[in-house]
Amino acid sequence: MPGVKVYPNESFDEAYRRFKKQTDRNLIVTEARARRNFEPMTEIRKKQKIAARKKMLKRLYMLRRYESRL
Repeated sequence: MPGVKVYPNESFDEAYRRFKKQTDRNLIVTEARARRNFEPMTEIRKKQKIAARKKMLKRLYMLRRYESRL
């Protein structure tokens, strides 16, 4: 778990900024959001399918963009 000690000459905003960086590095917020609601396997597979399609379309777009420069 991230923890921040506030130094004597440090403002609250600076300490809060350091705390936010630590939580981002440890992926605490994203994990909490993922665990907030239960997702059945069908929804997980559906999201994976959509992500795979997006990845394929992006790769195809980049390939076509590269070929047009030749």
